[in-house]
Amino acid sequence: MGAWPEIRINNLLTGKIAPLGPRQAPSGIIKSPREGKVWLGSLGFCGDEQGDKRHHGGVEKAVHHYPFDYYPIWRDEIGHKPLLQQAGAFGENISTLGLTEKEVAIGDRFRLGDALIEVSQGRQPCWKLNYRFDVPDMALRVQKSGRSGWYYRVLEEGYVESGDYLLLQERLSPDWTLHRLWHVLYIDMLNYDELSEMAALAHLPEGWRRYAVKRLENRKVEDWSKRLTGMESD
Repeated sequence: MGAWPEIRINNLLTGKIAPLGPRQAPSGIIKSPREGKVWLGSLGFCGDEQGDKRHHGGVEKAVHHYPFDYYPIWRDEIGHKPLLQQAGAFGENISTLGLTEKEVAIGDRFRLGDALIEVSQGRQPCWKLNYRFDVPDMALRVQKSGRSGWYYRVLEEGYVESGDYLLLQERLSPDWTLHRLWHVLYIDMLNYDELSEMAALAHLPEGWRRYAVKRLENRKVEDWSKRLTGMESD
């Protein structure tokens, strides 16, 4: 498989549901580091909760990974907020250094502790990040930057702990990095050749496949405003 960086889990984090922002919206975005072995099941880490299970969590979003590499960039862009001094600001379960969307591809499989996990999709940021950071357009900033992190599905359950390594086992579609998917979804949005390839990826979640199929059929791009702001568009 060629050279691959040795990636250590610097922080494993989980969170309970708590009210967020002026709406007091139930959210599990506030994560805290866990010590010792934590069970990773098909729906995520034991003790981790989601306030909106329609859009968060589930089999295809069992584990959220966010690179700590991006924290200095965000500090430069939005200021040295206390949130950005330690991992967990973006609601991630896994924090690492040295691995980003430019290296990781859909379908990459990793041994992590006793578990086997597979990259399922990139994160689509939602309006709760705006309240989390007290930055009105934080979700849009994350989307435009491509610094969104990604999700794993769990192929084999098992115990995981901080300090374990992500050991690459298999690459199902190495050409389809998360950065490439981001570029198709948000930059070159009506590139029909790319959309056709994207729609044909066997291990892409059906929700993401539908984006490609609908664009091919309708020649239109989705309206992301409700997800990014929490409000209906005009």
